[in-house]
Amino acid sequence: MTKEEKSWILYDVGNSAFVLIVVTTIMPIFFKEIASKGIPDAVSTANWGFANSLASLILAVLAPILGAIADFQDLKKKFFIFFLCLGIAFTVLLTAAGPGAWLSCLIIFIISRVGWAGANLFYDSFIVDVTEKKRMDIISTRGYAYGYIGAAVPFLLVIFIMLFWEKAENAAAIAPLPAKIAFLIAAAWWSVFSIPMLRNVKHKHFAPKTQNPVKDGFLKLLDTFKEIRKYKQVFLFLLAYFFYIDGVDTIISMATAYGMDIGLKPAMLILAILMIQVVAFPFALLFGSLANKYSAKPMILTGIGVYMFITLLAFFLPSFSNLTVRTVLFWVIAFLVATSMGGIQALSRSYFGKLVPAERSAEFFGFYNIFGKFAAISGPFIMGVITRLTGHSRFGVLSILILFISGAVILKSLPRQHGPAARGTYEGQAKNNF
Repeated sequence: MTKEEKSWILYDVGNSAFVLIVVTTIMPIFFKEIASKGIPDAVSTANWGFANSLASLILAVLAPILGAIADFQDLKKKFFIFFLCLGIAFTVLLTAAGPGAWLSCLIIFIISRVGWAGANLFYDSFIVDVTEKKRMDIISTRGYAYGYIGAAVPFLLVIFIMLFWEKAENAAAIAPLPAKIAFLIAAAWWSVFSIPMLRNVKHKHFAPKTQNPVKDGFLKLLDTFKEIRKYKQVFLFLLAYFFYIDGVDTIISMATAYGMDIGLKPAMLILAILMIQVVAFPFALLFGSLANKYSAKPMILTGIGVYMFITLLAFFLPSFSNLTVRTVLFWVIAFLVATSMGGIQALSRSYFGKLVPAERSAEFFGFYNIFGKFAAISGPFIMGVITRLTGHSRFGVLSILILFISGAVILKSLPRQHGPAARGTYEGQAKNNF
């Protein structure tokens, strides 16, 4: 790999710690048990859900506008640095939240998450600047792979601190001090692994400088909407992506709650999350190697097929009355999630990167971000509605199958990209797209 490719991949190692420590594990528990002290569980859970939805909504609205402006010369890197600093600074500020300070805690969390997601928007769009089209699949999957295994390192350190504190102080595992140390670890890890990206990655494909980039960015965005037929394949892919990534995100975000519904303990669920991080590493690399041989599209469809099987297994899981059998099947499901989670996300990013014009990558990845963010909102909502209507969470899980089927059908209508059979024809297809 080149220095630019390695630097880009290392950023994934850094920012993944924020997701695993702050978004997925420690922060939700800290908010429930510390920041929301004295507030009913139902209210604190609702507040947490609203905060995550608001963070997603803010970036979904801003993403295409910011992307269109950032495509002008010298701006994409500046936007990336701004959101990176915003995310890291407010992750550190989470340590200021105390017992009962639920509102200030949520405000700080929302800003930190917007910072993380905003930096990720521009980070994803830099894929066109760090590597060639024929290498995008393997570089993108390596980013996800090393991100998974890299985030596991600070997470293990956090778990060790939590367990040591619990044993030494005979206190709850989520006491304020070790939780705040966890936030500092996430911020420090993210900062250190951002340095190579800041030093070595340059904005190579851009639109010429302009006197008024904000005004011209809006005009460029309007032109894209006017010429939407010109980008038919791009928006067909985004529609397919919306459906199948909706299913993927829903399974990831609702897995812990579903596991508790069937009688599994929180400690076992945390171990399952750690196992997923470790197992996802080699399988993401495998998806990249196979995509390099067969192209990205059939590998994405393979991943969708695995998730459809996962959905069916999860539906039948409560039918087994024996807790041991349910536990074994849950671990099988967790393993299957790990095999395809990184591959689907990484190859979607690289497939899209090869469809869009390089000099407008930030703008188009803004649209990519919109579809991903709204998918993250709608999937859990659909599952929640079906669960409430039927009274059983298993039927809510089954409803996700529709999302995977819809995404797969649309994706099948799109062309293959590079691979043994298509390597020589892709450039001609790309010209026809634009």
